Amino acid sequence: MNNFSYYNPTRYVFGQGEYKKIGTLLQGTVSKLLLHYGGGSIKRSGLYDEVTASLRGAGIDYVELGGVKPNPSLDKVREGIELCRREGVDAVLAVGGGSVIDSAKAIAMGTTHHGDVWKLFTREEQLTTTPLPVATILTIPAAGSENSPNTVVSNEASNRKLGFGHEQLRPKLSIVSPELCLTLPKNQMANGACDMLCHIFERYFTNTPGTELTDALCEATMRTIMQQASILCREPQNVEAWAQLALSGTIAHNNILGLGREQSWTCHALEHELSAVYDVAHGAGLAVIVPAYFETVWQANPGIFAQWATNVMGVSASRDTERVVREGIERLRAWYKELGLPQTMQELGIPADADFAAMARGACSVRDGGVLPGVKILNQAEAEEVYLRCAH
Repeated sequence: MNNFSYYNPTRYVFGQGEYKKIGTLLQGTVSKLLLHYGGGSIKRSGLYDEVTASLRGAGIDYVELGGVKPNPSLDKVREGIELCRREGVDAVLAVGGGSVIDSAKAIAMGTTHHGDVWKLFTREEQLTTTPLPVATILTIPAAGSENSPNTVVSNEASNRKLGFGHEQLRPKLSIVSPELCLTLPKNQMANGACDMLCHIFERYFTNTPGTELTDALCEATMRTIMQQASILCREPQNVEAWAQLALSGTIAHNNILGLGREQSWTCHALEHELSAVYDVAHGAGLAVIVPAYFETVWQANPGIFAQWATNVMGVSASRDTERVVREGIERLRAWYKELGLPQTMQELGIPADADFAAMARGACSVRDGGVLPGVKILNQAEAEEVYLRCAH
């Protein structure tokens, strides 16, 4: 196990009806905030009215900015930064899923940053100021951004989707009320579950020795995600299954599962190119990328892949490691199919003759040395091979 330092200051409030306490929970710490959200669903459901009533009851003033898209845009972030500076807000409240929370984090750090917020994502500038505090009310369990130090934003002008991480971006308060998920369509549940699972894959498939505890925690969380998502396919109003899935999504990405081990994030880098260029849903893109990536790299560390296949996917142990691993990958594909997730680039609307070389170059360019880490280090040509496996 590697050395590590872990700090998580988020106050995590979980349970039915807890979101109605947002005003009380923020009272005395916030005077005026930015209320940030996506489309009109929070108004149609009545959530907007309940949140704003709670804020007013606690004497908290607010300005609002809606319209966050599934792949949060740099333009919306810049609009939020300008609004926060003009209105003198001292916090950001995100009501929504991972895209809204990521947008809120970018606004929070961009408001206090003295330069261009995009240059933080491109690493041309460093974060030297304290971001505005962020609070969240989660409505779509998926990205785990409600308890993570990370944000991802798309620059539509340059077709780039980049992430940024800093411990000061962890929300100060996050409320998770599972009943808020009951109106979500199946595809959003499926995309979210796929994203959660991949957040664990990026940590679990490692060459770091001595990771028995976090291996076991990863495996238990992966099994829970798959089991509860399957239940929700049949019983979308099962609030207990939503509760299990929502908590799993938080644990999958608050880095408790990544302690003391190398992490990859190669599948995310590969998928971000699909989202940036073709605006596909992140979870859907991962469902296509992950099996092809596994097929490309498993021989570099067959032991960890066989362990996953037996302990998570339920494949019977065997001396034939290749058979075990390949059956595990096929069972994963079958689970994706059960959830209605895509299997190929074509199902994502991406043509077989797309410029995969350019996407591989873009994915590799975000990492030091121009290669992608993991159980096997991938150069640009090998990254392109993953894309080609998805296309054919």
